[in-house]
Amino acid sequence: MSIVPKFPHIVYRTRRFNQMLDWYAKVFDARVQFQNPALAFLTYDDEHHRFAFADMSVLQPDGSETEKHDAIGVDHVGYSLSSVGELLENYAYLKEHGIKPYWCVHHGITISMYYADPDGNQMEFQVDLLGSGESATEFMQTAFYANPVAVEFEPDSMLADHRAGKHEMELLSFYRPDAPVSPIRGAFAKFAGA
Repeated sequence: MSIVPKFPHIVYRTRRFNQMLDWYAKVFDARVQFQNPALAFLTYDDEHHRFAFADMSVLQPDGSETEKHDAIGVDHVGYSLSSVGELLENYAYLKEHGIKPYWCVHHGITISMYYADPDGNQMEFQVDLLGSGESATEFMQTAFYANPVAVEFEPDSMLADHRAGKHEMELLSFYRPDAPVSPIRGAFAKFAGA
């Protein structure tokens, strides 16, 4: 049986970074949770982020397109699951149907698996790890600066450990903010120079 996740966020690639931030802040009464020259994360409620924006003029400065598909627009859509066990069992279910993630990462704030549909539309299945919007906001405004991308993990061994009864905290213990930053995977990688 497939697990139905909730919808937590969407990520946009843009060459209109400041205009996009301004528009979403106004339309959704959203506030900035984290921002650097290349990335910004906004929310309008207790979720750590509802929108993320990648400034392609920073990530791909030689590009000039503003309307070209793939270069501008949605990078991925995120869906939340309720536990690491649910994420891993969803992985097993999808793998049985020939659907495998292209990137499995621990972001510190979430643990995530990224997939692409047959047209290349990308989605993230994630589990929030910090327990509350306040904790997630604090993490994004402090520890996120050390590694705003992720630390990769191997899903089959994590699934085996989960099924062997390892506690969720033990499954996630490999993450450290000072761990090597994962190369960015998926369609975004070609624009981020990864």
